[in-house]
This record gives sequence, C-alpha cells and structure tokens, in this order.
Amino acid sequence: MKMTEKIKFEIEFPIHASANFLHHYLASPDGLGEWFADNVNSRGEIYTFFWDGSEEQARQKVFSKEEKVRYHWLEDEDEDTYFEFKIIIDALTNDVSLIVTDFADEDEVEDQKMFWENQIDTLKRAIGA
Repeated sequence: MKMTEKIKFEIEFPIHASANFLHHYLASPDGLGEWFADNVNSRGEIYTFFWDGSEEQARQKVFSKEEKVRYHWLEDEDEDTYFEFKIIIDALTNDVSLIVTDFADEDEVEDQKMFWENQIDTLKRAIGA
C-alpha cells in the first residue's frame, strides 16, 4: 500500500547577501547549525541534525556550487521527497533570492510554509540580511 502522496511546494525569499556567502549557510554543517538546527554534523554526504535532544539524518543529494543543495531525510521512505535550497540571482538587478522546495501532507502544507518562514527569518538574522 502506497503512503498518501505528499504535496510539493516552493517559497521564495529575497535575501540581501551574496550567493557565495549564503551558500555556506545552506550546505555546510557549521552554517546549518547557525539557523536550521541546534547542531549539525556530517560524515560524507550524511548530515545529522540535532534539535532539543532529538536527531534526524539526511543525505545531501545534489550539491551545485553556489546554486542548489538538496537533502533527503533518511527515515522518509519516499525517495522522491526532499527539501531543497536554490539560490537565484536576478540577471538585471543582481538581487539574490532563496527558493525553498519541500513536501508535506495536504493538511500540513500551511504549517510547513510557516515553519520555513520562521527558519528563513532566523537565517536572515544569522547572516545580517
């Protein structure tokens, strides 16, 4: 029996920081530990995220320098779901945007969007953007 289909959603956030600087906070354990989790360790492509005594592991699936990084939770049986950070630079204005892609059950999409809005607010404070 297949689990209920999760819904993919994207949210775009303007970020006042260079793409290179921002990428560090999205792809490195040190950077992620400043805004996404209490602490983050990595061993190769496996990242361990710690929050209030709990931990979860994710595989860093796509690593594109200064553009995109994708993570898949190891405990999630659906290989097609992930969360992703994509950095977009406007060709005319050089404005930097961060697009977060994630998946959630239909009744949890709005909560998950609020979660990301809060997390990205924390990221903006961490980088002074």
